[in-house]
Amino acid sequence: MNAPYPPPPPPPAAGRDRTTLWGVLGIVLGLICCGILGIVFGWLSIRDAKRFGKSPVLGYLAIAFGVINIVGSAIWRASGRGLYWYR
Repeated sequence: MNAPYPPPPPPPAAGRDRTTLWGVLGIVLGLICCGILGIVFGWLSIRDAKRFGKSPVLGYLAIAFGVINIVGSAIWRASGRGLYWYR
């Protein structure tokens, strides 16, 4: 005889899912001001997405925009047009 399958585990608590919050914060901060914070919030979004079984796309976008912000800022400051580099 075949033994019945055990019941599935209970779903995680819905109140702790901040995947979208971290992803949106990471995208906004990564685009506007702080690339490092965009990367951090993107990582938090990916972590929560894996934990709660959601899509990690917002986290990946936040990390990408954070990296673009950091690289773009470095190029802009190296060209001599940074806010603190007056000629």
